[in-house]
Amino acid sequence: MAMGRRSMGRLALVLLAGGAGWTRVGAQAYPAKPLRLLVGYSAGGAVDIIARSVAQALQPALGQTLVVENRPGAGTNIAMRALIESPPDGYTLMLVANAVAANPTLYQPAPFDPARDLTPIALVGRVPVVIATGAQSKLASLADLVAQSKANPGSINVGTPGNGSTPHLAVELFARTAGIQLTHVPYKGGSPAITDALAGTIQTVAVNALEVLPHVKSGKLRVLAVLSPVRASILPDAPTIAESGYPGFEASVWYGFIGPAGMPAPRVAQLHALIQTALASPDVQQRFASAGGEVLPGPTSRFANLLASERTRYERLIRDAKIQPD
Repeated sequence: MAMGRRSMGRLALVLLAGGAGWTRVGAQAYPAKPLRLLVGYSAGGAVDIIARSVAQALQPALGQTLVVENRPGAGTNIAMRALIESPPDGYTLMLVANAVAANPTLYQPAPFDPARDLTPIALVGRVPVVIATGAQSKLASLADLVAQSKANPGSINVGTPGNGSTPHLAVELFARTAGIQLTHVPYKGGSPAITDALAGTIQTVAVNALEVLPHVKSGKLRVLAVLSPVRASILPDAPTIAESGYPGFEASVWYGFIGPAGMPAPRVAQLHALIQTALASPDVQQRFASAGGEVLPGPTSRFANLLASERTRYERLIRDAKIQPD
């Protein structure tokens, strides 16, 4: 009996030790492996550049690699599907822009429902949209554009990176605010639209501030208005939309981190805190400043509210203007 008790005692210690080891593995500190960050655009674009900048700043705090994975196509819906189908464990994230709020209305049937399928984590920052014209243009200001459009509705065309793109939605919103009619010319990206504006093939172009910068510096493009409440640091001479007579109007490309639906609140809070630290890094702030934008730290609720309000705004615009995807 004594031997039996000793044997049972040794067995109990082994089981306890094994159980403790299993607990350490099962409750492994997050993150215990590399993370992936989905981007619904090609490498080298604005969203990709922002994603890689923030990922680099995040990695030291994570203690793991954050791999940026580009999955372009279908207006970011391919990457979005990959995110939605991923486990909600915090190891698959996505950096999104305005398309996440526009696509549920722009594409039919709706490819996803942000409220049902996604978990907002953190807003990252924004870069303003600008309306610009070639140096040879007779349009010297936004007031000239509005006056000519009112005198001859549809006489001014505006190139954008494509149907349903953020700049396209921005100029449609502005046209409705100003009570004018513009002729939209969609392109496959901002660069070809800018090329035609430089050549005078189209009169105006709407793109993000960073894309026009080299052409403004060379004197080949003139910015009629920056669609933000304050002047862009990289375009200090360009008037804002408010200075041009439309206070309260704003149109920016914004960026934020999301995860699949069902992420545990503690994991969301942990990721949010790490992202806030990354946004405070000089490298990330300089990246946004060099693009004419700004970082936007703040609570997760701020991003969730933005997603909801932008979805409502875009839903009304897309349906009223009968906007179709490319």
